[in-house]
Amino acid sequence: MVYKAEYIWIDGTEPTAKLRSKTKILTGTPAASPADLPDWGFDGSSTNQAEGHASDRVLKPVFACPDPIRGGEDLLVLCEVLNTDGSVHESNTRAALREVSERFGEQEPIFGIEQEYTFFKGARPLGFPEAGFPAPQGGYYCGVGADEIHGRDIVEKHLDICLAAGLGISGINAEVMPGQWEFQVGPLAPLDVADQLWVARWLLYRVAEDFDVSATLDPKPVKGDWNGAGAHTNFSTRAMREGYEAIITACESLGEGSKPMDHVKHYGAGIDDRLTGLHETAPWNEYSYGVSDRGASVRIPWQVEVDKKGYIEDRRPNANVDPYTVTRLMVDTCCTALEKAGQV
Repeated sequence: MVYKAEYIWIDGTEPTAKLRSKTKILTGTPAASPADLPDWGFDGSSTNQAEGHASDRVLKPVFACPDPIRGGEDLLVLCEVLNTDGSVHESNTRAALREVSERFGEQEPIFGIEQEYTFFKGARPLGFPEAGFPAPQGGYYCGVGADEIHGRDIVEKHLDICLAAGLGISGINAEVMPGQWEFQVGPLAPLDVADQLWVARWLLYRVAEDFDVSATLDPKPVKGDWNGAGAHTNFSTRAMREGYEAIITACESLGEGSKPMDHVKHYGAGIDDRLTGLHETAPWNEYSYGVSDRGASVRIPWQVEVDKKGYIEDRRPNANVDPYTVTRLMVDTCCTALEKAGQV
């Protein structure tokens, strides 16, 4: 039989990488796993991943799922980018996460990432009038009704096709600005949550095409008194899920020495525009944590304090964060501290 495989990869655009994809026609029995799919190539000089005199780069399949748009036996195939000698390309951030995940695998780290995004129709957020601004934020969050909600048809279709693809989507909701929404991926292991978030992003962009609308991960899509867009990152290890002492160790580790700045500078371009200390954020250059505090860098949910076990929420990552990078940093920092403290 003949089937289509949409090869998807993350390019080398800076400061925020873009998603790229192209279609490969395959014959035979559809692949049962990414390892059964062939490597492919592309022109890296057109994706900020090579120079023209040596432009070939390699796509290595690492995650595959049913293609819910084309249907049938067709696949979506997420790939790592390699050099032609098989080495990891410098834009490939997944490889570094793979190494850290394997090193700390016995601690069983898991993540849930809350992906906020904003729909735009032309140059304005969906739902903004052609001139001026809509009513101030307040009624839009988890709202209902045509005066509050814009883009629900796109959101519902995106949810349905993510579920049809087998992605670990755990919820959706309208956010605090017109045209601003969120979906959540997880809880999943580090590589799984990052892979599936990238595929869910690709599906979001692709579905929005059909409505002549664009989706952006801009962390501050509208200047002024409007919330930005983040990717709040929920994290736990086995020890954190079993005891409160490990929760505090993890929170303290994220604030030690140079760690706050080491993390923030990799939490998405434009982070200082969003993390101002206003609009449910902590200042980008100050670290804090607290129970039920959405103005802190890291929040301990109230039920975690009550139960004396659970997870933490790093509220600093931007909507445009690389999920491979944020999960790597959190696993490395927190799991190292827990290991040193004997809380594994």
